[in-house]
Amino acid sequence: MTLRPVQLQVMWTRLISVVEEQAQALIRTAFSPSVREAGDLSAGVYDAKGRMLAQAVTGTPGHVNAMADAVPHFIADIGVDTMRDGDVYLTNDPWKGTGHLHDITVVTPTFRAGVLTGFFGCTAHVVDIGGRGFGADGNSIFEEGLQLPIMRFAAAEGVDQTLIRLIRANVRQPDQLIGDLFALANCNAIGQRRLDAMLDEFALADLADIADYILTQSDTATRARIAALPQGTATGSMRIDGYSAPVDLCCTVGLHGDHVTCDWTGTSGCDPKGINVPLVYTRAYACYALKCAIAPDIPNNAASLAPFRITAPEGSIVNAVHPAPVALRHVIGHLVPDTVFAALDQLLPGTVPAEGAGALCNFQLSLRPGPDAPPGARRAEVLTFNSGGAGARPTLDGLSATAFPSGVMTMPVEATEHAGPVIIWRKELRPDSGGAGQFRGGLGQVMEVGTRPGYEAHFSAMFDRVDHPARGRHGGAPGAATTVALDDGTPLRGKGRQAIPPGARVMLAFPGGGGYGDPALRDPAAVAHDLAQGYVTAAADDAGNDDPTR
Repeated sequence: MTLRPVQLQVMWTRLISVVEEQAQALIRTAFSPSVREAGDLSAGVYDAKGRMLAQAVTGTPGHVNAMADAVPHFIADIGVDTMRDGDVYLTNDPWKGTGHLHDITVVTPTFRAGVLTGFFGCTAHVVDIGGRGFGADGNSIFEEGLQLPIMRFAAAEGVDQTLIRLIRANVRQPDQLIGDLFALANCNAIGQRRLDAMLDEFALADLADIADYILTQSDTATRARIAALPQGTATGSMRIDGYSAPVDLCCTVGLHGDHVTCDWTGTSGCDPKGINVPLVYTRAYACYALKCAIAPDIPNNAASLAPFRITAPEGSIVNAVHPAPVALRHVIGHLVPDTVFAALDQLLPGTVPAEGAGALCNFQLSLRPGPDAPPGARRAEVLTFNSGGAGARPTLDGLSATAFPSGVMTMPVEATEHAGPVIIWRKELRPDSGGAGQFRGGLGQVMEVGTRPGYEAHFSAMFDRVDHPARGRHGGAPGAATTVALDDGTPLRGKGRQAIPPGARVMLAFPGGGGYGDPALRDPAAVAHDLAQGYVTAAADDAGNDDPTR
């Protein structure tokens, strides 16, 4: 059967809707609030060679782009000859999955008339995987939790119960994690059913024709966009907090006619603590930054990512090798795009935003009943996702309390308090935190967090921008820095597990985005609007046109 281009385009769009339904099914059935409320997940469909054809709109670039590399690892480790209808595989290998042990990737081969036609894959962040717990304090991967190599989770005969018992014995929230595994497997099964219906509708035996069309069109379109740009090379750099010492990120971006190079030579070496980044995750966010600037409207798949060639010295903090600790790889990884943008701003002026908060403002509370705990009190792990401000854009203000580049949603207070004995006393936008400029940086947030009476807690901080706030661009001012302290004024570290005295509250101020352009050029009507909305206070405006650094 010869398919017309219009039919192929319809099927391409249909595949995108299939994987979006796959992602939505995961959100509705997952047990972890990180998936249900924050959308920290990904879903995609692949051809029989393991090439990503379509990704869900819902999800994070770190997961989706890393998963583009993951399925070939499953093919190599399992072996196509051993794959059977009804199989479901999983792993949380940071170097073959999405960068740390807290992400579990599930891959399901799909068959038609007994012939392998492709794969569905999905990833979700789980709240606990054992070990030290989610945080930067580990000295190697062996301290960070249970490692699951690429293996079968289920076959036609059923789920591997030995694996289930092994997992349950090694994690703090076993019901939650096992529920997430079944949700991951189920969402792939939904994708399979929708794909079968599509192939039946178009009387196709496999995905070969549609795969060829998607990949050819995407490759041609992406390379044409690159060829139309002014060619050249530029270097961008950024200094960030690190764990106990600052980290320097450095990348050289080159536009070379039909491809783009992004090399991380000059970046700091690996850190002794768990903020290191496997190359798969660095590649995911570097590709995302390049795609946002060069080809944002071309759908994401293996071919549209192929022209972006990402390299980094082995042993650098953005190409950590086993057994480096990598639990908080996102804190560094989420700052990769701003470093790429620093280089692109020299090559494509007027295209990229100022720096933003970058890293998610995550924290996790490990709670246990104290001597005065109420009857029936139990231990709990509560992970919450929050965001600082995004950087101002060349023609627009930055977005407030928005997770760029991850796209993860800020969790509602009610969902956080439902997950365990936590009280969020305050959560609101942080006035004066956006960097001044012709276009203002996005605002961060302030939070005040405590425990319910009778509970003791450890607070795992996962923050950056404490000592190195987001820089403005082209004359814009920096955003406000992150601050973390107890309610009595005692400062807390930006990263690491720390005990919270009974009855104390943690006072958090998340960073703002940098401004863009000369503040003196800001439209007076925009200044008046900021004052009326409380985004900027009169005192700050009088002190220097909403300068957040005072």
